[in-house]
Amino acid sequence: MLADTSTDTDRWQALRSSVRTILVHAQPQSAAEPRLAVAASLARQIGATLFGFAAECVREVGFGDPAGIVTDEWMAELERRIDLDLSAAEQAFRRAAYDLKTEWMAIRGMPAQELAKAARGAELIVAGGSAPDDDDSFRWCDPAELVVLSGRPVLVAPPTGGRLAAEAVVVAWKDTREARRAIGDALPFLKGAQEVVVLEVCDSLDFGNAQARTFGVVEGLKRHGVEARAKVAIAPPDQVAQQLGATAGEIGADLIVAGGYGHSRLGEWIFGGVTRDLLTRPDRFLLLSH
Repeated sequence: MLADTSTDTDRWQALRSSVRTILVHAQPQSAAEPRLAVAASLARQIGATLFGFAAECVREVGFGDPAGIVTDEWMAELERRIDLDLSAAEQAFRRAAYDLKTEWMAIRGMPAQELAKAARGAELIVAGGSAPDDDDSFRWCDPAELVVLSGRPVLVAPPTGGRLAAEAVVVAWKDTREARRAIGDALPFLKGAQEVVVLEVCDSLDFGNAQARTFGVVEGLKRHGVEARAKVAIAPPDQVAQQLGATAGEIGADLIVAGGYGHSRLGEWIFGGVTRDLLTRPDRFLLLSH
């Protein structure tokens, strides 16, 4: 268990007053253990209730059946496996949150949709990265989809877990509603940080405008007691995530704040390239808002 110091207590004061319940996606797979540890550690630091939630459902088409038909016997076996998974997920959650005030819920359903519904009673969601493969949305929760559906900030933990320090933070700025929402949701983290960089990546023709925009963001943060500085990098759109990572490395930031961009097309969610790039570079914590 990580002990709080008086400095940590002061630094997390803003988060403590704004986040009373943390929702975490629990799974039986070992890949979820770092995420559970991160959520439990943060709940300890700020005195929040930890709400563990697991969801899983049967695939629409029976895999393993040559005719593509789900027999009663096979369906019963799939349901049994789900019950075992949900039970194992609860055990993993209980181990991580053994000394915390907790809530627990397990349900049969698509993880992202059900987690989004459960977020009605939480101020912050802790999730893992994208599923190991594209065909695993019946067990895994796509964090980008969760951000769009839930209306809550989602803290995406790196696969290695670790303790979130948030002493240095990089804010990915783009003059959009999603970025403005992300700034607002991140304020409790930013108020406790020692260094904050607001970074906009643009082309050379937009450099002056980007300087003015990031300066305006910094001035707004100062009115909230956040000492931040502006930075503009010239790079093509496909290098935005790379520039964010490089800046985070320069200042030793373990947290990147960004807007999550996505829209629905023909019943499927399509997400922005930067959002996907950040999620595929899970070497730092990522706070996403939509």
